[in-house]
Amino acid sequence: MTDSQPQFSWGSIVLPAYLPTLLFSLGEGAIIPVIPVVASERGASIALAGLVAAMLMIGELLGDLPAGWLVARIGERNAMIGAAMLAVIGVVVALALPSVTALAIGILLLGLATAVFGLARHAFLTSYVPARVRARALSTLAGVFRAGWAVGPFVAAAIIAWTGSSEPVFWVLVAACLAVVVVLVLLPDPERVFGVGRGAATGTGEEAPQGVLRAIVEHRGVLARVGSGIGLLAAVRASRTIILPLWAVSIGMPPEAAALVIGISATIDFCLFYVSGQVMDRFGRLWGAIPGLVGLSTGHLILAFTHDVPGNGAWFIAVAVLFGVANGVSSGVILTVGADLAPKRHPAAFLGAYRTIGDAGQAAAPLVVSAVTSLVSLAAASAAIGVLGFVGAGMLLRWIPRYVPGRRGRRRGEGEGPAEGTG
Repeated sequence: MTDSQPQFSWGSIVLPAYLPTLLFSLGEGAIIPVIPVVASERGASIALAGLVAAMLMIGELLGDLPAGWLVARIGERNAMIGAAMLAVIGVVVALALPSVTALAIGILLLGLATAVFGLARHAFLTSYVPARVRARALSTLAGVFRAGWAVGPFVAAAIIAWTGSSEPVFWVLVAACLAVVVVLVLLPDPERVFGVGRGAATGTGEEAPQGVLRAIVEHRGVLARVGSGIGLLAAVRASRTIILPLWAVSIGMPPEAAALVIGISATIDFCLFYVSGQVMDRFGRLWGAIPGLVGLSTGHLILAFTHDVPGNGAWFIAVAVLFGVANGVSSGVILTVGADLAPKRHPAAFLGAYRTIGDAGQAAAPLVVSAVTSLVSLAAASAAIGVLGFVGAGMLLRWIPRYVPGRRGRRRGEGEGPAEGTG
């Protein structure tokens, strides 16, 4: 799609692209802060609790490659309904048996469901949103996720305070997924609303898995360079969602207080999403990526040196606020850069490979946190992530101007990416 196509309007993408995402992310946002808490209550160590929480990212990583194929074969709405039901099954598994293993399996299934949601929405907006407003549209998508993650922890805090237990929070996700199914059944099918071009957003039928493999080979240069920096950005972002709950447990903060602080952080994060899109559309992608990475990395390093100092709870709150600001100003960077780089026709294959790298970083970070915590300490793990974040900032500072030059993210080459020719 190019800027010359007049069919685009913001209203046309609100319901099919944003509303189901908001509902799903609200349920997910409620349970993310309590996963390490529930794992600890079931007898897991701090390191093992981090590993259980990491199952969400691992599930997303495993689901990226088949997600495009699935959406192409059965359609977006059917795939989304199936993903919502898979998430419900994950909750049932996690609660059916009071064991750490059952909890880990349930969270893994939730991660697989999340991959379908993420890839379908990303490819859809890549195909149908003009490049001149791409960052705003994709930052809004990221903001919708953040809205759910902002509201979810407050819901979790209220339920924990009311019931005295963390496990009932999981039923919030069940209710959210059932609401997603109702919305998707009642809304018109986006594939019919947007016509035959929908195929460009999801891949090409049975060839989608092979297309992903070909995309890895054909675009290996940009994936290795920009993709690696994006992977480190994703890793630092993922680490903060694990570090904050683990840190709260480690310093003895009550679960409801920790959920409240994380909710405040997520609210700050959410409030900045559209600002991020405006800045990137006007000045370029680096203006979102670099400040975000530097802020997230600095926060990890601050935590590393304040675990055992007096007032460590205040430092925890301050870093949570910093994380919210830093993540907010980089809202939509990963989605937007991927859309800038994706081929003009059939972006799903490239996006599958691109998102796999990002999700690999997202999945690896909690594993690094768990491993370093087990071998050394949680503070050492936080410091290691902070250093990796600064490395990622250097990589993006070097490679984004080469592959995504100009204010609008136009790509060098002859018509290879959807941003080509956007002016």
